Amino acid sequence: MAGIMTLQNIIVVLATLGAFITIIAIAMPFLQTDNYGSRLKYLAKRREELQAQQRHKFEQQQQASLRRRETRSQGMMTKVLNKLNLMEKARSPGLRVKMQQAGMRGQGPAIAYVFARLVLPLVLACVAALIVFSAKDIDAPLKLLITVAAAGLGYLIPDIIVKNTAKKRQELMIKGFPDALDLVVICVEAGISLEQAFVRVAQEMADISPILAEEFSITTSELAYLGDRRAALENLATRTGAEPVKTLTTSLIQSEKYGTPLGVALRVLSRENRDDRMARAEQKAGALPAALTVPMILFFLPVLFIVLIGPAIIQVLQTFQE
Repeated sequence: MAGIMTLQNIIVVLATLGAFITIIAIAMPFLQTDNYGSRLKYLAKRREELQAQQRHKFEQQQQASLRRRETRSQGMMTKVLNKLNLMEKARSPGLRVKMQQAGMRGQGPAIAYVFARLVLPLVLACVAALIVFSAKDIDAPLKLLITVAAAGLGYLIPDIIVKNTAKKRQELMIKGFPDALDLVVICVEAGISLEQAFVRVAQEMADISPILAEEFSITTSELAYLGDRRAALENLATRTGAEPVKTLTTSLIQSEKYGTPLGVALRVLSRENRDDRMARAEQKAGALPAALTVPMILFFLPVLFIVLIGPAIIQVLQTFQE
């Protein structure tokens, strides 16, 4: 017993016990479960789920109500177009592409477009006829000309609206396209497939450019479900109608066809798009002085003349009064 209780053995036992206690003290914070924190996380997650469910339910109700109203209106317009044998025009591929480029998908917008080009000329012609034929100081040929011009304007208004909407949509896409292309380059060079790259780009660009995010999401679905990848990429170029997007799809198709490195082609394309955006910005900056000339003449120079010449005119008037 005395041999066991030596000083060396006591030191070894105390050192082992101290090391064991130290290990337990270090491991205790990791082993303890934070019930309060986990409870708060669970409550926050549950609250977000309930809010998402309520938003989804409300959106479904709103969409169902809107769908019922659209169905009633489209049913009436469809009946009119069927009686006049104009439904084939509403189903034409060219009109479908035009509506897609304006962000109007489905058959409903095409039916409304054809119906508007049918009804608006009659409505505007009737309104113009009521106005001009009630005036007595206008000749009859001029009245007829104004009525015909109103009818022609009514026929052109739907096409003008669709073209302007498509143009603004393309401008927004072109504005955010260099950032989206940079994300595609990063994803492809990181070894991610093209489908997953488009998914990632759609997620990242949802707040910056919702239009591009929507188009990339649709392309991702088509790449997954269509058998021909080339058709999915061509559909992207057709739906957008923007030249940078067409160039991107052409590069992707050629890369898959000839087996060229995709990252190199995309990087060159990204650099060209950024240079184009900088050139457009410089062009707008260069045109700014000419655009500001008329506002300066109308608003700035009169105030400047009043400030400079006004006191002298007041002094002259006071001198004459004295």
